[in-house]
Amino acid sequence: MAAADHLEVPRRHGLFMHHGIDLGDGTVVHYLEGKQILRSPLAEFSLGEPVKVVAHSDANPMGVTLRRAMRRLGEERYNLMLNNCEHFAVWCKTGQHRSSQVDRALGFGQMLLEQGLNIKQELSEQTFATQLEAVEKLRSHLQELLKGKPKPE
Repeated sequence: MAAADHLEVPRRHGLFMHHGIDLGDGTVVHYLEGKQILRSPLAEFSLGEPVKVVAHSDANPMGVTLRRAMRRLGEERYNLMLNNCEHFAVWCKTGQHRSSQVDRALGFGQMLLEQGLNIKQELSEQTFATQLEAVEKLRSHLQELLKGKPKPE
């Protein structure tokens, strides 16, 4: 690991990843989950979990990354969906404000919504078919009554 590296560690048994920027002196600038951007020793950042360096093909020079990270120290505008630790680290490194974790979650949510709509449509089609069958039985029964021949139940 080196100064200006984008670091990532698993949180909550790998349920999500936590991100920060390595300052090269044993500390990391990161958004403390739900709180503020702060500078922590690497051991506090990693909480004993394995640290991985995230590669960026479009990374800015080291000085730009470090200045961006340091300028935002103390910021308290955390938002899980719009301004989280990954948004911060990716922005420091590339100038792009994005989070692949949020993108995946939104994609998963969209897929669930689409599946829910498909299920609702299938149920609606089944309900319609059942109702149509009931109407047809009623029509047939009424025709039999009009002819004077009641249909047995």
